[in-house]
Amino acid sequence: MSYGLPAYANSSNRFLAAAELHEQPFAIVGVPFDGAVSNRPGARFGPQAIRAASLMLCDGIHPLFNVSPIDQLGDALDLPLPSASPLPELRRLLQAQAAPLMARHHCVFLGGDHSVTLALLRAAQAQNGGAPLALLHFDAHCDTWSDHFGEPSGHGTWTYEALHEGLVSPAHTVQIGLRSSGSRAARNYVVDQGGQIFDARALRGLDGAALQPVVAAIRQRIGQRPCYLTLDIDCLDPAFAPGTGTPEPGGLSSSQVLTLIEELADLNWIGMDCVEVAPAYDHAEITSLAAATFVWTYLSGQVARRQGLLPAAGA
Repeated sequence: MSYGLPAYANSSNRFLAAAELHEQPFAIVGVPFDGAVSNRPGARFGPQAIRAASLMLCDGIHPLFNVSPIDQLGDALDLPLPSASPLPELRRLLQAQAAPLMARHHCVFLGGDHSVTLALLRAAQAQNGGAPLALLHFDAHCDTWSDHFGEPSGHGTWTYEALHEGLVSPAHTVQIGLRSSGSRAARNYVVDQGGQIFDARALRGLDGAALQPVVAAIRQRIGQRPCYLTLDIDCLDPAFAPGTGTPEPGGLSSSQVLTLIEELADLNWIGMDCVEVAPAYDHAEITSLAAATFVWTYLSGQVARRQGLLPAAGA
C-alpha cells in the first residue's frame, strides 16, 4: 500500500541542502510519526524543522573535525508512513523501509517520537549480524516503563522492549541525562540489567575537560561493539530545547551534548536517530538548531573517522 509523501516533505528542503539520495555513504531519513506521544503532539513535523535549521550549515567545515559531510550525504526525504495506524503496524512498515536504506548507507533518522527507535534497532541489529548492539541513549526519561499508561507500548517503553528482545546488550547500554519522575524500578532498570546511567544531576556543572571521566567510562564500556546512538532532544534543559513534547527542567546544555558526541566519534557507530523535536512549541528555532547541529556534528565525526582524520582522544 502506498501512502504518499506528507505535504511537508519536499525536495527543496534537504538536510544541509544535500543532494537527493543515490549512492552516497551517508543518508538522512525523515520519520514523521508522533502517534505514540504521551503529552504534546507535533514531533511528526520535526524532520522538516531540523532540515530547515540545518541550511546555515550547508557549506560548513566542522571546527573540530575539519571536514564537511555534504559531499558524502544524501537526503531520502520523509518516509511515507501512515499517521494513524496502530503502533505495531507502524513499526513493521518503518522497519521494512529502513532496512534497505541501512543496507546501503550509514543512516541518520530524524523523528518523530521516540517509539520509532524500536523499529530502527530491529533493522539495525539484523543489518549487523543479529548480535545485540551497544546503545548510547540521551534522554530526560528512562523509557523503560513496562507499559505506556495502560497501553502495551509507546514512546516510553521502547528501551524496555529493546532489552527484552535482545536488540541491545544490557552491559553495553548507557543512558545520559535522565531526570524525570518515575518509579525506582523504571528509573534504574538499565543499571539493574547491567548497564550504566549518567543522570542529569551527576552531570551538573561538568563540561569540556570535566566530562573526560564520563567519556572514558562510556568508551571503556562500549568498546568497539557496533553502537547505535539515539538522541531525544528533551535530554537538553528546556532553556536549550523548549520545542519538545515532554520537557523536563534541569537538563543538559547544548555544549555538554556536543562535547560527548565529539569525544565519542571514534566508537563503532552504525547509525543515529534524533527524535522528539516538536517545532510548534519552539522559540526562535533554538530546538531545531540544536538538533541540526548535533546531527551535523555526528556526521562530521563519522566522515572524519572513515578518513582517519579524528583528533586524538581528549584533544
